Amino acid sequence: METPTDIKARTSDRTLRVTWQAGHDSTYAFKYLRCHCGCANCVDERTGIRTLKPDDVSEAISIEEMSLVGNYAVQFRWSDSHTTGIYSWDYLLRLCPCDKCGGPKPFDHRLSPLGTK
Repeated sequence: METPTDIKARTSDRTLRVTWQAGHDSTYAFKYLRCHCGCANCVDERTGIRTLKPDDVSEAISIEEMSLVGNYAVQFRWSDSHTTGIYSWDYLLRLCPCDKCGGPKPFDHRLSPLGTK
């Protein structure tokens, strides 16, 4: 499993920067990450269909706090008070929006945060 060597939330440009062990750097817009939350409040548990609509997330969304979850994930406290999403390292890497990783992933896809596509 690929793990990060550094994670920084940059409020100046509303991005999360992750440096991975293999040297790859990922930069995620806060809104992009918030819209990809895979918790039961944002994705229907039975169907896997995303219920959170990107238009419902403010462009001004920010990370107010982040906490490691064991050795496998990070959890954010967002400025909209949302706290239940857990972003595994695998999920974050699959969400990487850089050109090398295939560009930004659409908000309505079924890329599961649990490791299955």
